[in-house]
Amino acid sequence: MAGSRLQKIGSVFSRTRNLLRIGVIEKPLWFDVYAAFPPLREPVYRVPRPRYGKVKDVIPPIFYQEDQVRARFYRIYGSGPRPFDLSQLNYKSTCQRFVEKFNELKEEGNIEEEKLFEETGKALLADGIILQRRGTDRVTQEDHQDVGSRDSAIHLQLRTLLEEMQEGKKDQKEQTPERAETQKEDPLPS
Repeated sequence: MAGSRLQKIGSVFSRTRNLLRIGVIEKPLWFDVYAAFPPLREPVYRVPRPRYGKVKDVIPPIFYQEDQVRARFYRIYGSGPRPFDLSQLNYKSTCQRFVEKFNELKEEGNIEEEKLFEETGKALLADGIILQRRGTDRVTQEDHQDVGSRDSAIHLQLRTLLEEMQEGKKDQKEQTPERAETQKEDPLPS
């Protein structure tokens, strides 16, 4: 409480002295020694000011090669349908198994770099681990396959709708002269 640096006004000694006067705390062991031999400069909190503008971070971001594999895995397969089970000490996520298998196949060197990701998925499938691609990827693949059939169906529907509208206009034009003749003969309809 007295040693907390949340209160930035005064020193630890001055805050402790004030708490002792009020009777909130008991006298700590170090209080008399500090009062008898105070430091030359009282330690108070001061906000550090940068000398030359903003302080730049000198530590570069750290990326490992497996981080790129993990990022691609999560982009393609997602995190999966189930949450991670962190209650077990020896639990390995699907992504971690994928990274280990990827590194294992890469060390063998039999597979080209471009095909290594797909071959890792096939190797895990052979081991009994089923990977499901994210739902958005599945939808876009289905869209590309059915675009031609849907476009032709929409085109056919639009054509029939347009023909019906044109026939309706022709019928109106044919009825209009007949109405004009009837109105000339009988100007007031009954």
